[in-house]
Amino acid sequence: MRYFAELRYNGAAYCGWQRQPDAPTVQGTVERALSTLLRAQTEIVGAGRTDTGVNASYYVAHFDCERPIADAEHLVYKLNLILPPDIAVGRIAAVADDAHARFSACEREYRYYIERRKNPFTRHAAWQYYVPLDVDAMNRAAALLPTFDDFTSFAKLNSNNTTNICRIAEAAWLESGDVVRFTIRADRFLRNMVRAIVGTLVDVGRGRYSVDEFGDIISSRDLSRSSAGAPAQGLFLSDVRYPAEVFGRRMPADDAMTETLFASGRVVTEPGGSGR
Repeated sequence: MRYFAELRYNGAAYCGWQRQPDAPTVQGTVERALSTLLRAQTEIVGAGRTDTGVNASYYVAHFDCERPIADAEHLVYKLNLILPPDIAVGRIAAVADDAHARFSACEREYRYYIERRKNPFTRHAAWQYYVPLDVDAMNRAAALLPTFDDFTSFAKLNSNNTTNICRIAEAAWLESGDVVRFTIRADRFLRNMVRAIVGTLVDVGRGRYSVDEFGDIISSRDLSRSSAGAPAQGLFLSDVRYPAEVFGRRMPADDAMTETLFASGRVVTEPGGSGR
């Protein structure tokens, strides 16, 4: 039988999602915990790869079991007991045998947080950037993204993409006090794409590029023209969406909590277990 798991993680202690032989990863950590509890070697397949240091406030993975899980809620409880504090499982649910955490997904959403003040409690969850930014110009530039479909200018070299075509449905900045949040939603993303877009949009905000020049960078399909990628710690995979007949999200979004914690200067996410 196939199961989908909803989870979230702080990526600070991990070399990304994907399993690696000699490095701590989220996939490897969850697989070891799941294999221990199910008493069988269990592989999990994620909705996509997140890079070193990138977080997920919502993530989906699937795994297979020979026998049905008698009590999924109890399995979630036990998983959370043995997983390190920086990984949390919210739900495990049975799905169709052909449901796939990666290939069945129809949309993904990322959020990027910039905090315009020094804050020791959110340094693992935001890019603390003190240069004044023209957020209106950044929004006008971001509005151009859904009008394009080829994002070679933001594609990491040697990433073995079969295509650099992505269809962006939403891209916008939102200011809330000292925090600026970027939300981008698309059918797929290229490796390092969101961080490269954010880095280039920040350069629009500080006046290095105009809005028109940002459009020219996209049109050029030339990676050398885009800016350096934004730091990993500010990036969160925040949603993975599936057709209703495949899977429906139950884990609630923590937007209100996140905004409140940023505004108050308390901890948003803090690396817990080392995962090593």
